[in-house]
This record gives sequence, C-alpha cells and structure tokens, in this order.
Amino acid sequence: MTLWILLGLAIAIVIWGIAIYNRLIALRTQVANGWSQIDVQLKRRYDLIPNLVESAKDYMGYEQETLKQVIEARNSAITANAGGGMPSQASVAAESALTASLGRFFALSENYPNLKANETVQKLMEELTGTENKIGFARQFYNDSATAYNTAVLSFPNNLIAAGYKFELAELWRVAEAERAAIEATPKVDLR
Repeated sequence: MTLWILLGLAIAIVIWGIAIYNRLIALRTQVANGWSQIDVQLKRRYDLIPNLVESAKDYMGYEQETLKQVIEARNSAITANAGGGMPSQASVAAESALTASLGRFFALSENYPNLKANETVQKLMEELTGTENKIGFARQFYNDSATAYNTAVLSFPNNLIAAGYKFELAELWRVAEAERAAIEATPKVDLR
C-alpha cells in the first residue's frame, strides 16, 4: 500500500513539474512573439529613415547636424539589434536614442514650411509617425508578456522548475534617460 502511495505521489509531482514547465515555455514564447512584433516595426522604421533624411536635406540646410545624428542613431540601433533575439539593455538604449533623435527632427521640421509642404516628405513623416505608434503598441504588448513571464519565473513553486531549466528573466522595455529628456523638453504650443 505504501508503495502505491509513493508511486502516486511521484506521478503527481512529475505531472505538476511538466505543467509548470509547459506554462513557462508558453509564456517565454509569448515574450519572443512580442519582441518579434517590435522587431518588424523597427525594421520598417530603419527603412523609412534614410529616405526621409535624404528628402529633407535640401530643405534643412542649417540642420545638417540633426540629420547626421538621426542617421547615426539609426545605424547604432541597427548594430545593437544585429544579433537578433531578445532585447538587451544596449538595444533598448539605442532604440530610445533613435526615438529621441527622431523627436528632435520632427520638432525642427516645424521650422521649415517648405519641408512640411513637400508631398514626399509629408508622406514619409506620416508613415514614420504611424510606425512609431505601432512600435509603441508592440512595446506595450511585449512588456505585458514579459511581466507575466517574469512573474511566473519568480513565483514559488515555478522558480524551482525555472532555476532547474535556466529560464532567464526577460528585459523590460523602459524609456531611456535620453528619450525621457526629449519628452520633458517638448515645446509648448501657443495657438494664439
């Protein structure tokens, strides 16, 4: 009788471990899906930026340094994300720097009416703004997925299985200091 109880208890523990492991795998897969959604939108942004900068060069003659910074930030972001996979602190910082430099570009473009009137530039800016919005939604989905995954990894008794199979915590997408400074430096609009 004792043997049957021990055997039943062992089977229950194995089933419990498999259930926890499968839940952690499902959550980690959801985090990877969230990151791939961001990655797709980032690729689209990388493709749009050179066209926008090239189109704006003729109109923003005195802002060549800003245009150069946008391209450099784009290239740094591509380099930081070159390895693929999940985001690292370096890739998050590089993307935040790119977002900040694009914000400065958009703010400066307000000073050039001819630039704003150019149909090609206007279309590129609209596409880039739409892409930025999609990146924002994708980041929110990713952070929600990463938070659920991290909570599952850290919770008891899941942490016993997670530690045994080396489940690592997912990096959350946070606003970098450079981007936060750009947000706080948003110009005031006076409609008078």
